[in-house]
Amino acid sequence: MISFQETESEKILRQTVRDFALKHIAPFARKWDEEERFPLEIVPKLADLGLWGMRVPEEYGGSGMSMQESAIVVEELAKIDGSVSISVASHNALCTGHILLAGNEAQKKKYLPQLASGKALGAWGLTEPSSGSDAAGAKTRAVKKNESWILNGSKTFITQGSVGSIYVILASTSPEKKQHGLTAFILERGMPGFTVSKHIEKMGLHASDTCELSFVDVEVPAQNQLGQLDHGFLDTLSILDKGRIGIAAMALGLGEGALDAARKYAKERQQFGKALSDFQAIQFMLADSATELAAGSLLIRRAAWLQDQGRRTTMESSYAKLWAAQAGMRACDRAIQIHGGYGYTREFPVERALRDCKLCEIGEGTNEVQRLVIARGLIGQS
Repeated sequence: MISFQETESEKILRQTVRDFALKHIAPFARKWDEEERFPLEIVPKLADLGLWGMRVPEEYGGSGMSMQESAIVVEELAKIDGSVSISVASHNALCTGHILLAGNEAQKKKYLPQLASGKALGAWGLTEPSSGSDAAGAKTRAVKKNESWILNGSKTFITQGSVGSIYVILASTSPEKKQHGLTAFILERGMPGFTVSKHIEKMGLHASDTCELSFVDVEVPAQNQLGQLDHGFLDTLSILDKGRIGIAAMALGLGEGALDAARKYAKERQQFGKALSDFQAIQFMLADSATELAAGSLLIRRAAWLQDQGRRTTMESSYAKLWAAQAGMRACDRAIQIHGGYGYTREFPVERALRDCKLCEIGEGTNEVQRLVIARGLIGQS
């Protein structure tokens, strides 16, 4: 039965990650954001906590966390820095998650220990310059040639694109089937014809590495086909069910971090002879943010619990992501308003939180896509 109370181990995990983030991330987050670089120096420190292999079973060198535990990790990291949070979330849910879901034993033994240890960072490629939500529009092609596949095309908005070493790439193997003709392949850095073609400058998440990848006659060994032929899209749907819980947790953490900053500022800032927190207008803004974020936390916990029971969570993951993304954005926006003019400056972290949180309304399925998923689920019910 689902419990609304965290277990003792979950409480310890939350405090451990919180203490780590305050010590190793908080002092540098603004600097990393301004430099717009991926902080490679944090990789081994995150590895020491086992955060690169959160969902990987211990037999492959991972931490073997539950979905609820991994959501706590992403949430706590996001309270301090969205960039580090999304790096950990995407590495675990997408590239590593796809190999966990569809990989054969040889693939798991070869790649999962590298990914879990942080010695290799993972990236995952579905989106293309001309196809985002519309997976049927994918133009990257894979053609069988002897004992290999030849890939041509490009992928964009790839997290860990230039710092990754192991990539899961979706390519069309049966174009006539559209999205149902996609197959996944494992690529490695250094394969001839595989290059990073563009670094993408973003509104937020500046310390998260985001790139465009190019494939020109890339020869991929047949044994690097990941999962069944033409089954990549169906596997992707299952992966996104899990990944959306992570993005929801990230939005929750960003919103909670902004709310905490706004609450502290409102108690310290004096106007008209009293603290901002004494004004009812400010109190209502704080109350609205706290209530909406609390609701998001419950939706995330339910979806994560169902995943831990081996249940499909397409609807529940979309509920959580849609609500948490919107709640996080509103909390960040209110936090800036409470800070007034200072909130619009880079001196305070709330403006960075707002920029970072916007991705949560877009990545791994926009708000509109979440509504479509939910609506179709409702309409399809008897």
